Amino acid sequence: MTASIPFRFKAGGNMAPTPEPHHHHASSKSLHKPFKSRHATKSLLKELAKGKLDNPAKEKGSRKTPHQQVMSKFDRKNQAKQIRQIKHAQNVKSTSVFAGVNGAPRVVAVVPLCEDLDSSKAVERMNEAVDAEAIWPLQACHLRVRVERFKQHLIYVPVQRRLMEILDACRVADFVILLLSPNEEPGEEGELILKAVEGQGVSNVITMVQHLNGEPVRRRRSQVVASLKSYITHFFPTQEKVLSLDSDGECANAVRSLCTMTPKGVKWREDRSWMLVEDLRSPETRPEQGMDKGEVIVTGVVRGRGLKANRLVQVGELGPFQIEKITNSVLPAFKKRRADEMVVDQPAQPKEVLQTPDLEQEDMDELAPYKASMEDGDGFSVSEAPTERRGVLLDDHHYYSDDETHLPEQPKRLPKGTSSYQAAWFLGEMSDSGSDYEDTPNGESAMMLDSPALPQDGVEGLDQATPRDLTEMASDYPQSEMFLDPSPNDEAAQIEEYRASRKDEAEEDLEFPDEIELHPNVLARERLARYRGLKSLKTSPWETNEDKAHEPEDWARLLQIPDYKRARKQAENESLVGGIQPGTRVDVHLRSVPFSIRNLSKPLALYSLIRHEQKHTVVNISITLSSEHTKPLKSKDELVLQCGPRRFTINPLFSQLGNTPNNVHKFVRYLQPGQTAVASFIGPITWGAIPTLFFQPSSSSKNPLNLIATGTTLPPSTNRIIAKRIILTGHPYKIHKKLVTIRYMFFNAEDVAWFKALQLWTKRGRSGFIRESLGTHGYFKATFDGKINPQDAVGVSLYKRVFPRTARPWPGVDGDEKADAEGQMIES
Repeated sequence: MTASIPFRFKAGGNMAPTPEPHHHHASSKSLHKPFKSRHATKSLLKELAKGKLDNPAKEKGSRKTPHQQVMSKFDRKNQAKQIRQIKHAQNVKSTSVFAGVNGAPRVVAVVPLCEDLDSSKAVERMNEAVDAEAIWPLQACHLRVRVERFKQHLIYVPVQRRLMEILDACRVADFVILLLSPNEEPGEEGELILKAVEGQGVSNVITMVQHLNGEPVRRRRSQVVASLKSYITHFFPTQEKVLSLDSDGECANAVRSLCTMTPKGVKWREDRSWMLVEDLRSPETRPEQGMDKGEVIVTGVVRGRGLKANRLVQVGELGPFQIEKITNSVLPAFKKRRADEMVVDQPAQPKEVLQTPDLEQEDMDELAPYKASMEDGDGFSVSEAPTERRGVLLDDHHYYSDDETHLPEQPKRLPKGTSSYQAAWFLGEMSDSGSDYEDTPNGESAMMLDSPALPQDGVEGLDQATPRDLTEMASDYPQSEMFLDPSPNDEAAQIEEYRASRKDEAEEDLEFPDEIELHPNVLARERLARYRGLKSLKTSPWETNEDKAHEPEDWARLLQIPDYKRARKQAENESLVGGIQPGTRVDVHLRSVPFSIRNLSKPLALYSLIRHEQKHTVVNISITLSSEHTKPLKSKDELVLQCGPRRFTINPLFSQLGNTPNNVHKFVRYLQPGQTAVASFIGPITWGAIPTLFFQPSSSSKNPLNLIATGTTLPPSTNRIIAKRIILTGHPYKIHKKLVTIRYMFFNAEDVAWFKALQLWTKRGRSGFIRESLGTHGYFKATFDGKINPQDAVGVSLYKRVFPRTARPWPGVDGDEKADAEGQMIES
C-alpha cells in the first residue's frame, strides 16, 4: 500500500495553490533622507570621525564624489607607467656610476665571523666560479677583478678577524659578505662584529658558508644551513638564503648578485664625497731629511657626491687635510692577446689637472679667532662683586640674610568677606578692634600658615577661619622658646648615628641619588660657592653671567649655530653641485700630511668633509647603554667614539634627554644599563643624524675594545646647560604642626643665613622655607605647607653648571707603535 500524499500532488488534483503574501515593488518604497549634520556639534563630528585617517595624498580642492574619484582604466595605466619610469630612472642614476668599461668598481668587503675561516680563499673561490681574473694584484689589502660575464669591475677587500679593520672595510663597502662556519660558532667576538657593523650602518649584505662539504657536516647539511640562516636573520632579518662557497652554482649566483644588484648605500656616507684608497704614495721629489710632513698622493675612484678641492678631507684616523690639487688617474688599458695571457698597455696621456683650490678653500682652524671684550676680565658685572654677596643665587636674583622678599606676603587684618581686589585698597594694618574684623595670626605664625606651594607644586591655600585655642596660638611663637646647643661630643655621636641609618635607607630605596653629606667642620657657603637654587628645574631662568668665570679657556671661540636646521640645509646643498663627478678615478694631492700615514691600518678611505665640519662646538649625542653591559657607566669615563668617518677619545658628560623651556638639563652621574641619555663633549661638528658607536677599552688581547652603547647625533649647542644637582638633607628634630626644627643640614648659623632663600622639600611632597636660625650649630626653624612625618627627611636642591670636556683624536689600538713610527719617511 502506497503512502498517502497531499491531494494537490496527486494525478488529476485540481485544487487551487496556496495564496502567497503580497510584496510591494522596491521602486514604490519611500526612503527617508538622511540627516544632514551641517550644524552638528564638535563632539558629534569627533564621534563620527573616530578611527578615520585623512589621506595625505588627497590634495585640497580635489573631487569629492565617489563617482568622480574613480579613475578610468586609461588613467590607471598611465599612472602605473609613470611610476615605473620614475623608479627606472632612479635605478639607472644609482647604477650609472658602475656602467661602462671605465666604470667605478663595486667594493665588496669579505668578513669572517669564525676563527677557522679564510677570507682570501673565499675570494679565490668566487673568482674561479665565474672565470674572473685579477686585473690588479692583491695589494694594499684589496683585489681588483674584471668579471667579463657581467661586464663589471669588483674590488674585494678581504679582512682579518679584527674589529676596527672590519668596521673600516664595511664603511666603504657597497656589499658585505659575511662568512660563517659549519664547525664553529661565531661566539662573543662574532656577535660583537655583527652588532658593530649593524650599528654603524651597512649596505647590502650577503651571507655565505665555508667548508660546508667537509666530512663532519656532509650528512646534515640542510640542518646546518637552516641553523646558520636562523642565526644570521637575528641580526639581518632580510637575509633569505645562506649560500655555500663549496658550490660553483651558488658562488656564481653570489657574483651575479654583486654585479647586478643596486647598492642601497649608507645615508651619512652618500651625503659626502668618499673613495677607497687604492694607492698611497709620495711625489717624485723625495722629502728632505728631518721632515715629518709633506705632500702625499692618494689614488681612488670618487663616489658619493662630487669631490671639491676647496673642502677638507679625512684619511683614516688622520686629518683633516687640505687639497693641493686633483688630477686624473685613468687606469691602463687592458687588452687580451690570448685566452691565457693579459698584456698591460701603459697610458700615453699625461696627468691632467682637474681642479685646484681657490680663495674660498677652507682653513684648518678649529676655533674662531679670539676677540677681547670687556667681559673677559672676570665673570662678574661691574656693579656686582662676589665679595659683597651674602646669600645664595636663587634663579636670577641674590637674596641676602635680611631680605625676605622670597617669603609670602604677610596677610592683613581685613573685614569678613573682603575680596582680593578690595584688599588692595587697604594700606597697612587696620587698627580697629571691632567684632567685624577677622582675628588673623600675627608675625611669623601668619607667614607659616599662609605659605603657598612653590611653582612646581602648585598654590595651596590654608583656611584662615579655622579657630584655634590659646595654647596653640601661644606655642607658635619661636621667640618664646629657649634653644640650647648640644655639647660637641653628643652632637658628633648623634650625627654619626643618624647618617649611618640614612646610608642603610639609601641602599634599600635609592631615593636620593644626588645626596651629599657635609663635614661638620666644612663651611657650606665655601664648599658650595658655585651652586645656586632653582624654583623649577625646567622653567626657572638660568643666569649665565655667573658661570663665565668657570668656562673653559676657549669656550667663547666655539662654533655658534643659532639655527641648526637652516645651517645644515645650506651646508648640505653646497655639496650637491660642482666638484669632480662620481665614477672618476683621480689622484688627490694632500698638503702637510704626516709620513706616518703609511703605518695606518688597511683598508684606508678618504672622506670629504662638509663645510665647517672641522670646527669645534659642543657635540650632543643620544646614547643608549646596552642592556648586556651589566655595570653602570659613569660620567667622564674614557670612551672611544666612532661618529661617521672619524673616531675620538672622549670623556662625555651625561644629562637627561628632552627639551625644556629654559634649556637646563640635569646632569646624570651614572648611566644605567638600558637607559638613554645625552652624551656631551667638545669636538668637531658632524652635520646630520649620524649613527655612533661607543667602545670601552678592555684588557683582553682578542677584544681590546668592547661595544657598550650606540647612539645618534643631535643638534649641537653651546647654550645647552648641564646642571649638576646635589641634595643636602636634614632631620626633623622637633615638629609642632607645620613648624619644624631641622638639624644636620648645616652646622653653623652663617650657612643657614646664606641658604635661607632656598626652597625646602620632603620626600613625601611637602614644601617649605627657612624661618630663622637657632643657636650656633646649624639648627633652624622651618615652616611647611602641611604636616610632615617624623620619619621624613627634609632636603634642599642646589645646582651648578658643568662644562663638557674636549675630545682627542683616537690613536688607534696600536697607538704606541704608531707614535714610535712617527717621522718615518714614505718611500717614493
